[in-house]
Amino acid sequence: MADTSIPGHTETMTSAPESYRPADRCIDLTDHTVGSLLELRAAQAPDRTALVGTGHDGAPRRYTYRELHDEARRIASGLAELTEPGEFVALWAPNLVEWPLIEYGAALAGVVLVALNPVLRPEELRYALDHSGAVVLLHADRSRDYDLAEVAQQVAGQCPRLRAVISLGSPERYTSDATTDLPPVDQLSPVMLQYTSGTTGTPKGVLLHHRALVNDAKLTMEAAEIEEGSVCLNPLPMFHTAACVISTLGPLSIGGCMVLMERFDPAAALAAMRDEQVRVLMSVPTVLGAIVEAAVADGGQPPPLRTVLVGASNVPSSMIETVEQRFGASVHNLFGQTELSPVLTLTRRSDDRRDQVRSVGRPLPHVECKIVDPATGETTPLGVPGEICARGFQQLIEYYRNPEATAKAVDPDGWLHLGDLGSMDERGMITLTGRLKDLIIRGGENIAPAEIESCLVTHRSVLDASVIGLPDERWGEIVVAVVRLRDRPTDVEAELIEHCRAHLAKFKVPARVVVVEEFPMTPTGKVQKFRLRDQLLAD
Repeated sequence: MADTSIPGHTETMTSAPESYRPADRCIDLTDHTVGSLLELRAAQAPDRTALVGTGHDGAPRRYTYRELHDEARRIASGLAELTEPGEFVALWAPNLVEWPLIEYGAALAGVVLVALNPVLRPEELRYALDHSGAVVLLHADRSRDYDLAEVAQQVAGQCPRLRAVISLGSPERYTSDATTDLPPVDQLSPVMLQYTSGTTGTPKGVLLHHRALVNDAKLTMEAAEIEEGSVCLNPLPMFHTAACVISTLGPLSIGGCMVLMERFDPAAALAAMRDEQVRVLMSVPTVLGAIVEAAVADGGQPPPLRTVLVGASNVPSSMIETVEQRFGASVHNLFGQTELSPVLTLTRRSDDRRDQVRSVGRPLPHVECKIVDPATGETTPLGVPGEICARGFQQLIEYYRNPEATAKAVDPDGWLHLGDLGSMDERGMITLTGRLKDLIIRGGENIAPAEIESCLVTHRSVLDASVIGLPDERWGEIVVAVVRLRDRPTDVEAELIEHCRAHLAKFKVPARVVVVEEFPMTPTGKVQKFRLRDQLLAD
């Protein structure tokens, strides 16, 4: 196994009870690239089903590992005729089977895949293409009612580095049957450029390498004890790492199958889970909640789920209990960010209920984690909240073409500062308390929204909660809770404030409760608090 230690750093725990967990190196990292791992699986299990989904032509598709590798090899040969190794190829499409096929093909060709959200407006698309310097744009013709083909052609003339704009409906233009010699690909070479999902407004390009993606997916599946060959349902958007890394390379790492949903619908998800004998569900709380409600309404035989991986926000204990009772599945809460490819921590099967509900678990192997005081940079004592920092194999290479942002996020000792606030106990278990930028300062008191949100979702009427600070002449900021409801009592605002008073310190209790039908969300299921704040201020 390659030495992944950091020069000059010792992993010996100090006698002081600091919020620091050293890297666990008891499990080996793999030296595979994305492409070489696919080649290995195709050789080991050529006739095993690897991918199920919908093609660009609307037809259902199924691929064995042999077929998946053969098609990815054809795409790699086609891209090799259009590009040079190391150049950037953008993919702008919804959840079609062409997405993972191109992901594998680009990896084999040694080019960097630029993952683009299919809802981007023309100016946003132009920015991403210009910023990445993509030389090829592969696009679907439509995404729901959005004409991607028309927008792609409209924007193409504004991007001088683009050499080709190709519809997925014209595979002859980006595939080739030629026996092209593909370039050697190093595990530390860039493989994907991801744009941050925009909870704070301005996207940055996160450049990731093969080693990060392959191992983060592998270690996540191992930590969740997912069985070899498992069938996994992926209803998440492919342009995000939760889908194109964990939900795609995760099944690849265990020789399993990904069932890719083109468009999420809870009834269709249930049907697919039954038809394909799905054992693993990849989800965010909003997706999981919708599937649970559909299963309760359906009343039929539950699918044979064993594992649910869920991330992006807190999972209410009632939801975990319902999943366990309805499906008999173990629920694992994941935490991380795109810059970490993306998983840093997750809860394990052996964790007790309190840990599963209140924490985001322990770090993956081969990554160090610590909690620091945002003001001093010093490691906090155990149990004292601060900023979560990580250092390990899965870190971003850089924020592409943004050295200032990279230097701000990664300190001189190599620690990535996540901007998330949390605390650590003596087991290395991490509990989130909020975002550094979301801190509410009321009368000089620092208030973490996550604690109040966790309290609110324990109320029987609350589906989701998001807590923000709004300007106030007396206090500087006041706490405002915005909620979506399961049912609405006569005086729900007063009832929720009393609920918080019974469980929180007085200064943390919301001054106002606002009921909404839906939150402004990123495509990955995170509430865009800056938009929520703007809406409330406008109202």
